[in-house]
Amino acid sequence: MTKLLGVIGDPIAHSLSPLIHNGWLQDMGFNATYEAMQVPPGEFNKALKTLENRDCIGVNVTLPHKGAALQAASEVSETARTIGAANTLTYLGRSQWRADNSDVPGFIEALGQLKPETDRVVILGAGGSARAIVHALSASGVSHTILNRTVSKAQDLASELGCNIAQYGSLDQYKDYIDSATIVINTTSMGHAGELLDLGDGSDRLFFDISYGKISAPQLQLARDRGWRVKDGLTMLVAQAAFSFEIWFGEMPDMESGLKRCHAALEAAS
Repeated sequence: MTKLLGVIGDPIAHSLSPLIHNGWLQDMGFNATYEAMQVPPGEFNKALKTLENRDCIGVNVTLPHKGAALQAASEVSETARTIGAANTLTYLGRSQWRADNSDVPGFIEALGQLKPETDRVVILGAGGSARAIVHALSASGVSHTILNRTVSKAQDLASELGCNIAQYGSLDQYKDYIDSATIVINTTSMGHAGELLDLGDGSDRLFFDISYGKISAPQLQLARDRGWRVKDGLTMLVAQAAFSFEIWFGEMPDMESGLKRCHAALEAAS
């Protein structure tokens, strides 16, 4: 019998996760399918009950349900508990679910080797994705500063997950902070509104925007023109998907094949 996997969110039609996972399932010969599942706020637990009757292995979880996924689980990984959010659920049977967070290893894999002795990271935004990134940087001992329009949210995040090495400030003052940064990570939704960060000379430093496709393209082009090395969020998307896949099947899929499929899909849609 064909097993079920999927991603739960609202909205969810734009998700590349089905493309990524179904490609791996086919490549690796697993008898399963991966679906996008739109579930409105307040309906998450009801959706899980439905999945329990559909031979479900597990699901990924995205906005706005990562907190609800954590609350619904009977078992919770240390990372998911610390961050306060889960993006991966595994069905254990008898209405029991395990919560994990693959955003943390996905971010580390996408960013590449971190150097605690020299890296100074500025994180723009203090939302759900920033929480995973702050946790990953803190665990790696990398100095970082969190900037957000609502400074109190940046302060709270630094206090909760910063491990005494995180600083915070106002997003309006980002120019004052990025001059001394070796890495700048944009987790804000500015690209959705067509806003651009006026970056100075990059001097071959890294600008990492966790968005991808048309949303991130103008900002990444501006950064590239100013001398920054750039990375979009596709690598992190595929990497966190791969770590979720490994949780479910015990095997790590080929990230490069997933990335190639994503790039081909985005090029076809442009």
